[in-house]
Amino acid sequence: MKDFVDSFFQQLAHVLEQVSCTGPEGVSLSRSEAYDRALNLSLEATSAGNKLMFIGNGGSAAIASHMAIDFSKNGKMPAMCFNDGAALTCLGNDYGYEEVFAQQVRFHARPGDVLFAISSSGKSENILRAVGVAQQSDCHIITMSGFLADNPLRSMGELNFHVDVCDYGLVEVAHTALIHAIVELKRACTLETGELAG
Repeated sequence: MKDFVDSFFQQLAHVLEQVSCTGPEGVSLSRSEAYDRALNLSLEATSAGNKLMFIGNGGSAAIASHMAIDFSKNGKMPAMCFNDGAALTCLGNDYGYEEVFAQQVRFHARPGDVLFAISSSGKSENILRAVGVAQQSDCHIITMSGFLADNPLRSMGELNFHVDVCDYGLVEVAHTALIHAIVELKRACTLETGELAG
């Protein structure tokens, strides 16, 4: 048991250290550059009256819900996710599951919003379609993917975080930490400037 537990946390630490960050056209970014851009995109959008949107399936849907409330409550940045059961079943029934997020992006997205697209494989059709709609709507895109380095989602964002491991659990835990770090960076900056933090 001890060996398994130690191995798991060693692997998780290694995975987090090896996360790659890229900008448009696959340009490599340092971790600090990527987080500076992610925070600035989020702050500029919400300061201008725009919002953050989160999408994901399964475990990534749970991350989307978690992060939407954390960005709103703790980050003081308006955010929403598109995981409502009635919306998913209605849109899945009427348009097919591939459209459940794309349709909601059409309903709610405004130019200047930021979409966080989360997919362990980076190949989920409903995520890819939603990102395409967000691009057409002049939204900013931040992607979180894993598994293969050439997954299609990884090339679609202004910022792309890739977790280089083919294990759902490790990818999902890493994605949670990666997105959470943006909120914590915002809170740290708020405390530095002496503003009231939640």
